[in-house]
This record gives sequence, C-alpha cells and structure tokens, in this order.
Amino acid sequence: MSYIKDNIMDIEKEIQEICHRMGRAPKEVQLIAVTKTIDTERIREAIVHGITDVGENKVQEILSKYDGVKNVRWHMIGHLQTNKVKYIIDKVQLIHSLDRFHLAEEINKRAKQINRIMDVLVQVNIAQEETKFGIDAKNVYEFIEQIRGLEHIRIQGLMAMAPFVDDPEEVRIYFRKMKQLFDEIKERNIPGVEMKYLSMGMTNDYKVAIEEGSNMIRIGTGIFGKRNYQK
Repeated sequence: MSYIKDNIMDIEKEIQEICHRMGRAPKEVQLIAVTKTIDTERIREAIVHGITDVGENKVQEILSKYDGVKNVRWHMIGHLQTNKVKYIIDKVQLIHSLDRFHLAEEINKRAKQINRIMDVLVQVNIAQEETKFGIDAKNVYEFIEQIRGLEHIRIQGLMAMAPFVDDPEEVRIYFRKMKQLFDEIKERNIPGVEMKYLSMGMTNDYKVAIEEGSNMIRIGTGIFGKRNYQK
C-alpha cells in the first residue's frame, strides 16, 4: 500500500509549500485522515507513515475500528445524534460537529459522568445549504453564549464544509467568511471560549482552505483513494 505513503507525502509537501508562500508555519496545519469506509489495515498503514489524527463521520465506524487502531487521536467529524454521544465520549479527542443546544447538553452530561472536559468545534453552515448541518453564521455568537457556561464542554473553534464544486476557487469566499468569523470571535476574548482550531478544507479544496486560514484539514480520498461504498 505504498500509494498511501506517497499520498501522505504529497499532501504534506503541498501544505509546506502553501504555508511558506503564505508566511505560515507548516506545523500550524493539522492533517486529519478521514477514514470513512476505510478498513483498519489501511488506517494502520497511514499511521505508520505519519498520520496522528483520524476522523470518522459515523459513531458506529469509530466503535468498530477503535480497538484495532492504536496510537492515534480520534475525531468525530460527522453529524452526531444525541443518543449516540454516550458511545464515543471517552474515545474521541475532538467533536467537530456541535450544532445545537440539546446536543451540547448531552455532551456536557456524558463528559461530566466520566470526569472529563470535551473539546468541541461549533459547526457553521457558512453557505446556508439545505442539505448540510450547522448553525447559520449570524447565529454563532448567540449559540456560543448559550453553551459556553456548560462546565464539561470546551469550545475550541469552528468547523465548516464548503459546497462541493469542480473548481475550488468558487468556494474561496466561504473559507474567507469563516476565517473572518473565527477572527471576530477570537478578538472578543469570550470567557471559556478559545478559537484554536478552524477546521475546513477537504480533498477537493484543502489548498484554498489553507490559503484562507484553515489550520485543520480533513482528507480522505486524497490519502486512501476513492471509497468503495459497496462494502
């Protein structure tokens, strides 16, 4: 599976080149390998070649792979149902998809039960797509104020998915809006809120996302190749 090694090396090279061009340190950008439908053997191969963080869209995939994959940080990047929080609260490093108060309450409750602080990102539906989850950008401040008092949740930043298009230049405007929102919240120095991570950019558009300020990119196909959904 040398293609996995080659793909990771190519992506890391792209990150370095973009960051140098933009005057950023490459180490600022965290690469998350998205392992949706990917078997544990290939995930372990990616870890051997430098992957430290993996992201899953579904709780059941985390549960099915967790014991077979060691020495890696898990991220919940997909839509999270409230009744599934209890299964991953002790397994994931960061939840990227916090988008409603009831979910925040459940995460807080489950984190309290195991005496941990759960790091979360607020998911923003920056393009206002009906098919995507997330909070409207104009409501993000209000939402943060709602949840920042929950003692077992730590807001660490924002996450967004841009519309999927053939030309990533078409979505640059959305990444730019996300960075503006991220910076505005950061400047407010809201107690209990740390704008540490801006999670945006996937295989098709991560280069533009980094250029616009992303420091956490989520790449699946670019590392593992096209997925086989028939499995």
